[in-house]
Amino acid sequence: MNIIETQNLTKSYGDFTAVSHLNLHIRKGSVYGFLGPNGAGKSTTMKMFLGLTHPTEGTFSIDGKTYPSDRMDILKEVGSFIEAPAFYGNLTGEENLDIIRKILGLPKSSVKDALELVGLTQFRKRLAKKYSLGMKQRLGLAGALIARPPILILDEPTNGLDPVGIHEIRTLIKSLPRQFDCTVLVSSHLLSEVELMADDIGILNHGRLLFEGTMEDLKSNACAAGFPTDNLEDTFLAMIDEDNRKGGGTKCP
Repeated sequence: MNIIETQNLTKSYGDFTAVSHLNLHIRKGSVYGFLGPNGAGKSTTMKMFLGLTHPTEGTFSIDGKTYPSDRMDILKEVGSFIEAPAFYGNLTGEENLDIIRKILGLPKSSVKDALELVGLTQFRKRLAKKYSLGMKQRLGLAGALIARPPILILDEPTNGLDPVGIHEIRTLIKSLPRQFDCTVLVSSHLLSEVELMADDIGILNHGRLLFEGTMEDLKSNACAAGFPTDNLEDTFLAMIDEDNRKGGGTKCP
Protein backbone atom coordinates (compact mmCIF):
# COMPACT_ATOMS: atom_id res chain seq x y z
CA MET A 1 0.00 0.00 0.00
CA ASN A 2 1.33 3.44 -0.96
CA ILE A 3 1.06 6.17 1.66
CA ILE A 4 2.33 8.93 -0.68
CA GLU A 5 1.53 9.14 -4.38
CA THR A 6 2.00 11.95 -6.89
CA GLN A 7 0.20 12.36 -10.20
CA ASN A 8 2.17 14.36 -12.78
CA LEU A 9 3.34 16.72 -10.05
CA THR A 10 4.95 19.78 -11.64
CA LYS A 11 6.42 23.03 -10.35
CA SER A 12 7.61 25.80 -12.67
CA TYR A 13 9.13 29.18 -11.92
CA GLY A 14 8.67 31.23 -15.06
CA ASP A 15 10.52 29.40 -17.84
CA PHE A 16 12.33 27.09 -15.40
CA THR A 17 10.72 23.77 -14.47
CA ALA A 18 12.01 22.56 -11.08
CA VAL A 19 9.80 19.43 -10.95
CA SER A 20 8.33 17.87 -14.09
CA HIS A 21 5.37 15.44 -14.23
CA LEU A 22 6.55 13.47 -11.20
CA ASN A 23 4.86 10.16 -10.36
CA LEU A 24 6.14 8.83 -7.02
CA HIS A 25 4.91 5.74 -5.15
CA ILE A 26 6.04 5.60 -1.52
CA ARG A 27 5.10 2.43 0.37
CA LYS A 28 3.67 2.65 3.86
CA GLY A 29 6.19 1.64 6.53
CA SER A 30 9.22 2.07 4.27
CA VAL A 31 12.27 4.31 4.15
CA TYR A 32 12.19 5.91 0.70
CA GLY A 33 15.47 7.42 -0.45
CA PHE A 34 14.96 10.46 -2.67
CA LEU A 35 18.13 10.92 -4.68
CA GLY A 36 19.49 13.45 -7.08
CA PRO A 37 22.26 16.00 -7.54
CA ASN A 38 21.88 19.42 -5.96
CA GLY A 39 19.18 21.36 -7.84
CA ALA A 40 17.42 18.19 -9.06
CA GLY A 41 14.07 19.20 -7.50
CA LYS A 42 14.09 17.12 -4.30
CA SER A 43 13.56 20.03 -1.89
CA THR A 44 10.91 21.59 -4.15
CA THR A 45 8.95 18.31 -4.15
CA MET A 46 9.15 18.08 -0.35
CA LYS A 47 8.04 21.70 0.01
CA MET A 48 4.98 20.93 -2.13
CA PHE A 49 4.11 18.02 0.20
CA LEU A 50 4.23 20.47 3.12
CA GLY A 51 2.20 23.18 1.39
CA LEU A 52 5.20 25.55 1.42
CA THR A 53 4.96 25.95 -2.35
CA HIS A 54 2.05 25.16 -4.65
CA PRO A 55 2.17 22.79 -7.63
CA THR A 56 1.88 24.37 -11.08
CA GLU A 57 0.26 21.18 -12.37
CA GLY A 58 -0.68 17.75 -11.07
CA THR A 59 -1.60 16.67 -7.57
CA PHE A 60 -0.57 14.36 -4.76
CA SER A 61 -2.14 12.32 -1.97
CA ILE A 62 -0.75 11.51 1.46
CA ASP A 63 -2.38 8.74 3.49
CA GLY A 64 -5.49 8.87 1.33
CA LYS A 65 -5.82 12.65 1.67
CA THR A 66 -5.56 14.79 -1.45
CA TYR A 67 -3.91 18.18 -1.84
CA PRO A 68 -5.11 20.93 -1.73
CA SER A 69 -8.55 20.05 -0.32
CA ASP A 70 -7.08 18.11 2.64
CA ARG A 71 -4.00 20.27 3.20
CA MET A 72 -4.48 20.81 6.96
CA ASP A 73 -5.23 17.13 7.61
CA ILE A 74 -2.07 16.19 5.68
CA LEU A 75 0.08 18.54 7.77
CA LYS A 76 -1.19 16.97 11.02
CA GLU A 77 0.29 13.63 9.95
CA VAL A 78 3.68 14.85 8.77
CA GLY A 79 6.85 15.65 10.70
CA SER A 80 9.41 17.52 8.62
CA PHE A 81 12.99 18.66 8.45
CA ILE A 82 13.58 20.90 5.43
CA GLU A 83 16.91 22.59 4.72
CA ALA A 84 18.58 24.28 7.70
CA PRO A 85 16.02 24.30 10.54
CA ALA A 86 15.51 27.66 12.28
CA PHE A 87 15.73 27.98 16.06
CA TYR A 88 15.65 30.68 18.70
CA GLY A 89 19.37 31.16 19.33
CA ASN A 90 18.91 32.62 22.82
CA LEU A 91 16.91 29.61 24.00
CA THR A 92 18.34 26.21 24.86
CA GLY A 93 17.78 23.15 22.71
CA GLU A 94 15.33 21.91 25.30
CA GLU A 95 13.41 25.21 25.33
CA ASN A 96 13.19 25.26 21.53
CA LEU A 97 11.64 21.79 21.54
CA ASP A 98 9.30 22.80 24.37
CA ILE A 99 7.84 25.52 22.13
CA ILE A 100 7.04 22.88 19.49
CA ARG A 101 5.61 20.62 22.22
CA LYS A 102 3.25 23.35 23.45
CA ILE A 103 2.08 24.22 19.93
CA LEU A 104 1.29 20.56 19.28
CA GLY A 105 -0.25 20.00 22.73
CA LEU A 106 2.10 17.15 23.62
CA PRO A 107 3.04 15.86 27.10
CA LYS A 108 6.21 17.29 28.73
CA SER A 109 7.90 13.90 28.48
CA SER A 110 7.95 14.18 24.67
CA VAL A 111 10.82 16.72 24.81
CA LYS A 112 12.99 14.39 26.87
CA ASP A 113 12.18 11.46 24.58
CA ALA A 114 13.01 13.43 21.41
CA LEU A 115 16.34 14.63 22.83
CA GLU A 116 17.28 11.08 23.79
CA LEU A 117 16.37 9.78 20.33
CA VAL A 118 18.82 12.10 18.58
CA GLY A 119 21.56 12.00 21.21
CA LEU A 120 21.24 15.57 22.49
CA THR A 121 20.31 14.92 26.13
CA GLN A 122 23.65 16.10 27.51
CA PHE A 123 23.44 19.34 25.48
CA ARG A 124 19.80 20.13 26.27
CA LYS A 125 20.70 23.17 28.44
CA ARG A 126 23.08 24.69 25.87
CA LEU A 127 21.90 27.74 23.92
CA ALA A 128 20.94 26.82 20.37
CA LYS A 129 23.23 29.56 18.97
CA LYS A 130 26.16 27.68 20.52
CA TYR A 131 25.23 24.41 18.85
CA SER A 132 27.51 23.12 16.10
CA LEU A 133 25.99 22.58 12.65
CA GLY A 134 25.71 18.87 13.38
CA MET A 135 23.91 19.52 16.68
CA LYS A 136 21.49 21.87 14.89
CA GLN A 137 20.74 19.07 12.42
CA ARG A 138 20.00 16.74 15.35
CA LEU A 139 17.77 19.35 16.99
CA GLY A 140 15.87 19.74 13.71
CA LEU A 141 15.40 15.99 13.57
CA ALA A 142 14.18 15.99 17.18
CA GLY A 143 11.60 18.63 16.26
CA ALA A 144 10.38 16.48 13.37
CA LEU A 145 10.14 13.40 15.58
CA ILE A 146 8.65 14.92 18.72
CA ALA A 147 5.00 14.14 17.88
CA ARG A 148 5.78 10.62 16.60
CA PRO A 149 4.17 11.43 13.22
CA PRO A 150 3.16 8.59 10.88
CA ILE A 151 5.06 10.30 8.02
CA LEU A 152 8.49 11.93 8.23
CA ILE A 153 9.93 14.12 5.46
CA LEU A 154 13.66 14.69 5.94
CA ASP A 155 15.71 16.83 3.56
CA GLU A 156 19.46 16.03 3.73
CA PRO A 157 19.32 15.25 7.50
CA THR A 158 23.01 14.26 7.75
CA ASN A 159 24.38 17.53 6.34
CA GLY A 160 27.18 18.88 8.51
CA LEU A 161 27.58 15.73 10.59
CA ASP A 162 30.90 13.98 11.11
CA PRO A 163 31.19 10.28 10.09
CA VAL A 164 30.13 9.06 13.55
CA GLY A 165 27.12 11.39 13.55
CA ILE A 166 26.15 10.32 10.03
CA HIS A 167 26.24 6.67 11.09
CA GLU A 168 24.11 7.36 14.19
CA ILE A 169 21.45 9.36 12.32
CA ARG A 170 21.40 6.82 9.48
CA THR A 171 20.88 3.99 11.98
CA LEU A 172 18.12 5.98 13.69
CA ILE A 173 16.29 6.69 10.40
CA LYS A 174 16.47 3.04 9.38
CA SER A 175 14.95 2.00 12.74
CA LEU A 176 12.07 4.51 12.72
CA PRO A 177 9.47 2.52 10.71
CA ARG A 178 9.88 -0.45 13.02
CA GLN A 179 10.06 1.65 16.19
CA PHE A 180 7.16 4.00 15.51
CA ASP A 181 5.23 2.41 12.62
CA CYS A 182 5.99 5.36 10.38
CA THR A 183 7.08 6.05 6.79
CA VAL A 184 10.22 8.09 6.06
CA LEU A 185 10.97 10.08 2.91
CA VAL A 186 14.64 11.09 3.11
CA SER A 187 16.56 13.03 0.47
CA SER A 188 20.26 12.97 -0.30
CA HIS A 189 22.65 13.55 -3.16
CA LEU A 190 24.74 10.53 -2.05
CA LEU A 191 23.60 7.07 -3.12
CA SER A 192 26.25 5.52 -0.85
CA GLU A 193 24.43 7.05 2.13
CA VAL A 194 20.89 6.16 1.04
CA GLU A 195 21.91 2.63 0.09
CA LEU A 196 22.49 1.84 3.77
CA MET A 197 19.05 2.88 5.00
CA ALA A 198 16.45 2.91 2.21
CA ASP A 199 14.02 0.17 1.17
CA ASP A 200 13.13 1.92 -2.10
CA ILE A 201 14.69 4.80 -3.99
CA GLY A 202 13.65 7.41 -6.50
CA ILE A 203 16.31 9.14 -8.62
CA LEU A 204 15.58 12.66 -9.81
CA ASN A 205 17.48 14.77 -12.34
CA HIS A 206 16.39 18.16 -13.70
CA GLY A 207 13.04 17.61 -11.98
CA ARG A 208 12.28 14.34 -13.77
CA LEU A 209 12.14 10.85 -12.26
CA LEU A 210 14.82 8.67 -13.88
CA PHE A 211 14.22 5.59 -11.74
CA GLU A 212 12.01 4.26 -8.94
CA GLY A 213 12.31 0.88 -7.24
CA THR A 214 14.51 -1.22 -4.95
CA MET A 215 18.31 -1.37 -4.97
CA GLU A 216 18.08 -4.73 -6.74
CA ASP A 217 15.84 -3.17 -9.40
CA LEU A 218 18.42 -0.40 -9.84
CA LYS A 219 21.23 -2.94 -10.35
CA SER A 220 19.14 -4.86 -12.91
CA ASN A 221 18.22 -1.69 -14.81
CA ALA A 222 21.82 -0.46 -14.74
CA CYS A 223 23.11 -3.77 -16.03
CA ALA A 224 20.59 -3.76 -18.89
CA ALA A 225 21.57 -0.19 -19.77
CA GLY A 226 25.29 -1.00 -19.72
CA PHE A 227 26.03 1.16 -16.68
CA PRO A 228 28.63 0.09 -14.07
CA THR A 229 27.11 -2.06 -11.31
CA ASP A 230 30.09 -2.90 -9.06
CA ASN A 231 29.72 0.38 -7.19
CA LEU A 232 26.22 1.87 -6.87
CA GLU A 233 27.57 5.40 -6.56
CA ASP A 234 29.14 4.93 -10.02
CA THR A 235 25.78 3.58 -11.25
CA PHE A 236 24.03 6.69 -9.98
CA LEU A 237 26.58 9.06 -11.54
CA ALA A 238 26.45 7.20 -14.86
CA MET A 239 22.65 7.53 -14.96
CA ILE A 240 22.86 11.26 -14.26
CA ASP A 241 25.61 11.77 -16.85
CA GLU A 242 23.65 9.86 -19.48
CA ASP A 243 20.54 11.94 -18.79
CA ASN A 244 22.58 15.15 -18.96
CA ARG A 245 24.07 14.08 -22.29
CA LYS A 246 20.58 13.50 -23.64
CA GLY A 247 19.72 17.05 -22.59
CA GLY A 248 17.40 15.98 -19.78
CA GLY A 249 15.71 19.24 -18.98
CA THR A 250 17.11 22.68 -18.34
CA LYS A 251 19.77 23.15 -15.72
CA CYS A 252 19.48 25.70 -12.97
CA PRO A 253 21.08 28.99 -14.05
